[in-house]
Amino acid sequence: AYHSQYNDDPNIRSVGNIALLPIKSKIRGLLPPADENTDDIIDEAIGLFRANILFRNFDIKGNADRVLIYLTLYIQECLQKLTKLPNQQEGLRTLSTHAVTNFAIPGDASFPLNAMYERPQTRQDAETMKQYLSHLRQETSLRLAQRVFEDDKPSKWWLCFTKRKFMNLASCGTMN
Repeated sequence: AYHSQYNDDPNIRSVGNIALLPIKSKIRGLLPPADENTDDIIDEAIGLFRANILFRNFDIKGNADRVLIYLTLYIQECLQKLTKLPNQQEGLRTLSTHAVTNFAIPGDASFPLNAMYERPQTRQDAETMKQYLSHLRQETSLRLAQRVFEDDKPSKWWLCFTKRKFMNLASCGTMN
């Protein structure tokens, strides 16, 4: 499996054991935006998705890998939503709605990876984690829709991965 380049950064703050990494985003979030000239964790997750989706096991090397795992599962969910959509506008609308639907965080009974993630220690930590994951989901949805729809048609090179299950899981805890 391919791991995150942010695992070795000692300056990254964590909530539970999820790294709070800066994101290149127009959406206002918890953290200051990342440098526009470098890849952030979302670029990394989208870039590594097609390689990592093939793995059933993932050896976690740091807290940034937990973000990478979460985003890989979220991208997998998004691709399943995009399979029947005709164009980028419909894809953006569907994924924007999906990004803000109710979802589980570590410690919730419906979160599929509770064995690998720590629950937040306080209610404030839980709220911080929920806001951060929501921001990640919204920005990932935007970028993924742009990547999957080439020339306003869905790319078969992305949608061919809809049947695969990363780590034998189908979801990152989104409640449908």
